[in-house]
Amino acid sequence: MAFLYNLFHYGLLVYAVSMLSCYIFLGTLAIVEAVKYLRRSRLTNYNLLASSPFAPSVSILAPAYNEGANIIENVRSLLSIYYNNLELIVINDGSKDDSMAKLIHAYQLEPVQLNYHQQLATKKVKSVYKSTNPVYSKLLVIDKENGGKADALNSGINLASNQYLVCIDVDCILEQDALLKLLKPFMDQTDNKVIATGGVVRIANSCVFKNGKLIDVNLPKDFLPRVQALEYIRAFLLGRMAWSNLNGLLLISGAFGAFDRQVAIDAGGYDHNTVGEDMELVVRMRRYMADRKIPYKVAFIPDPLCWTEAPASYKILGRQRNRWMRGTIETLSMHRKLFLNPKYGVLGMMSYPYWLFYELLAPIIEFTGFVIFLILAFMGYINWPFFAVLTAFILIFGWLFSTFAILMEVATFNQYKKRGELRKLILTAIVEPFLFHPFVVWSSIKGIWDLLRKKNSWGEMTRQGFNTAATEAPKA
Repeated sequence: MAFLYNLFHYGLLVYAVSMLSCYIFLGTLAIVEAVKYLRRSRLTNYNLLASSPFAPSVSILAPAYNEGANIIENVRSLLSIYYNNLELIVINDGSKDDSMAKLIHAYQLEPVQLNYHQQLATKKVKSVYKSTNPVYSKLLVIDKENGGKADALNSGINLASNQYLVCIDVDCILEQDALLKLLKPFMDQTDNKVIATGGVVRIANSCVFKNGKLIDVNLPKDFLPRVQALEYIRAFLLGRMAWSNLNGLLLISGAFGAFDRQVAIDAGGYDHNTVGEDMELVVRMRRYMADRKIPYKVAFIPDPLCWTEAPASYKILGRQRNRWMRGTIETLSMHRKLFLNPKYGVLGMMSYPYWLFYELLAPIIEFTGFVIFLILAFMGYINWPFFAVLTAFILIFGWLFSTFAILMEVATFNQYKKRGELRKLILTAIVEPFLFHPFVVWSSIKGIWDLLRKKNSWGEMTRQGFNTAATEAPKA
C-alpha cells in the first residue's frame, strides 16, 4: 500500500509538472508565432491575390450527411467566397433527410455526365449534379451511397480537377477572405514544399448570419457552446500556433483545411478505417514526405477563418469527444513507428510523444487517479495538506493559462468585443474544471471502452441550425 501511495502522490506530481511545463513552452512559442504572422499579414494585399491569374486553382470538398437544417445557407456561404479559380464539390453521403431534395430545388440541379476518375476506392456514386443556372456554375454535387466522411471526401478528391483541395464541414460558415489566407502559404513556399494548411475554427452558436455571411459575432449564450469557445481559443491560438512554429503539427481541423491534391492522392487519400480521418491523413502525408526525404511544411493560419456550430447538449458533446478519442488512439496506433524515431525529426521526437503522453494518456491518468484517490481516501491514506496544495496549484495554473489565452485573443484578433463578453469568458474559465472538464474526461474513457469493444460508429451529430437574419431564398 505504501508503494501505491507514493506512486499516486509523486507520480501525479511529476506528470502534472511535466505537462504544465509543456504548456508554458508551447504558450511562449505561440506568442512568437503570432507576432511573426501579424507582421507578415500587414504587408499582404489579399484583393490582389484573389484576382491574380497566378493564384492556385482550388477544389472545395464539403461532405454532407443529414445537414438539411443548414445545407442551403452553408452552400450559399461557400458559393459567395471571394476567389476566382475554384470549384465547389458538395458530397451528399447517403443522407436520410431532405438535404438532397433541398439542394436540387434551391440550386436547379440536374444530373450530368462527367469524367469521374476513381483513383481512390469509394462507395458507389449514384449521380453527379450540376446547376442549370450559370450563377451557380462553380457548384457540383455528388450523390452517393453512405460510406462515412472519409469515403465522401475521397469521392470528392476523385472528381476534383484543381491543384489544391480545401476540405470543409458543410455546416461551417467561412469568412470572405478565408480561402485567400488559407492558400497563401502554398504561394509563399520556397525550399520547403507546403503540403497542408489549417485555419482557426470558431464557435458560431449565438452569432447571426445572413445570405451565408457572418454579420454579428456574439459569445455563445449557453454554457456548453461558450466553454467550447474558450476551449477552441486555447487549442488554436496557443497549441496549434506553437506546433506550427516548430513545424510539428499533427492535426489540421477536419472542419477547415487545405491540402496539396497530388500529395494527398499519392499518400493514399483518407483512411476509411478510422474515425479520426483528418488527423490520420496529415500524419500519413508527413510520413510520405519524410520517407522520401522531401523538405516540407504543414502551416497554420491563426486568423479566425471558419465558424461552426458546437454541440449544445451533453449527449451530442459526449459523442463528439468519444469519437475524437477513438480517432486519436487509432492514428497514434497506426503510426507508432514515429515514436521517438529521429528519422522523422520534430514529428517523431516531439509531436508524437506529446500527443501520446498529454492528449491520449491524460484522460486515462486523470480517471485512474480519481479512482485511486477514492480508494486511498476510504482507507485513510491521503495526505490532505499535500493533496490540497497540488489541487490548488493545478487549478490556479489552469485558470491562468485560460486567462492568458483569452488575453492573447483580445490582443490579436479580438472577436468578442461586446460589453461583458470578456468577463463571461473569464468566469467560464473558472467553472470549466468543475462543470465541463470531468465530462470530457468521462467521454474520452467511454471512447476508449468503445474502441476496445470495436464499436466504430461515427455518432449522430444533430444540428440546431444557425441563427439567420431574415433573408430571401436563392433566386434563379
